[in-house]
Amino acid sequence: MTAAFHATDRAVLRIGGTDAEHFLQGLVTNDLCRLAEGPVYAAMLSPQGKYLFDFIMVRDGIGILLDVDAARAADLAKRLSLYRLRAKVEIAEAGLSVIVGTGASPAGIGAAPDPRDARLGWRALVADPDAALAGIAPLSPEDYAALRVDCAVPASGVELLPDDSYVLEMDFERLNGVDFRKGCYVGQEVTARMKHKTELRKGLARVEIEGDAPPPGAEITSDGKSVGYLGTRTGGRGLAYLRFDRAQGAMTAGAAKIRRI
Repeated sequence: MTAAFHATDRAVLRIGGTDAEHFLQGLVTNDLCRLAEGPVYAAMLSPQGKYLFDFIMVRDGIGILLDVDAARAADLAKRLSLYRLRAKVEIAEAGLSVIVGTGASPAGIGAAPDPRDARLGWRALVADPDAALAGIAPLSPEDYAALRVDCAVPASGVELLPDDSYVLEMDFERLNGVDFRKGCYVGQEVTARMKHKTELRKGLARVEIEGDAPPPGAEITSDGKSVGYLGTRTGGRGLAYLRFDRAQGAMTAGAAKIRRI
């Protein structure tokens, strides 16, 4: 059954102008040439290779639409403006809303599969969310969060922490969010070094949670040692960022018992 909701926690920026694609190509982790095939997931990093923003890109004529966390949209626009210099690029709010759905994608609203994981369903950028949702069964954001946990997809501000997270530790390679053949972009050297010269000792993991867990960001411990932090929780499951060599056996977060799955 097709079901959907208006994702009010998302915003849409439009990067317009004749230099839009070339401009973004030198800034983001993925290859914009893939836009010819559909939406593309990518991140923008600091020069030190740390996560700043993630978004889903969609081609819009000669411009690019960025489906981004609403709480980070203004900061993203400012950051992009710092890199604009003399490029023929316009950065503005697109005046569009994000519809997120599961099941068969409806016709007529430009719906496309989520590029991170096909199990996450489809997304559409629309001018009138009420009209787009007419006749479609409601999908609760909580049920969608549970689906995101099952697919181990991190969220901005929860698992993905600006100026702290590394995208390879957050499974961006599995989520089709980074291209190692596209050439240079901001933070590319650190990301490539992590890919080719180191073994990841920390990263995203799915966990079972028994008991009342503290909010996202709470420390997870094992034998009195810190092993990471808790992320999204839905029911008895959740996501966590863990140090793999320590995340063995019994772990706790507050009064809750944690087990990696």
